[in-house]
Amino acid sequence: MALMINGNCVNCTVCMPECPNEAISPGDGIFVIDPNKCTECIGHYDESQCIDICPVECIVVNPDRVESRGELQAKADTIKAAAASKGT
Repeated sequence: MALMINGNCVNCTVCMPECPNEAISPGDGIFVIDPNKCTECIGHYDESQCIDICPVECIVVNPDRVESRGELQAKADTIKAAAASKGT
């Protein structure tokens, strides 16, 4: 499952640099998570870094993006391959 940021976000910015897939960006009033880039840190860390660092606990599972661990790993592999082909 991809994650999402709810309306409790206080725009503190601490989550954005923690995301290894650069899935978090400023939105209209709150930060947003691109579900196509979010792997819940699978492929990078054992736990979701944004959830761990969030001081107001506003990052939750997106019920509209139910994905298995295998699907998240496949997405992470695709993101890493695309980054490698760009030389980053």
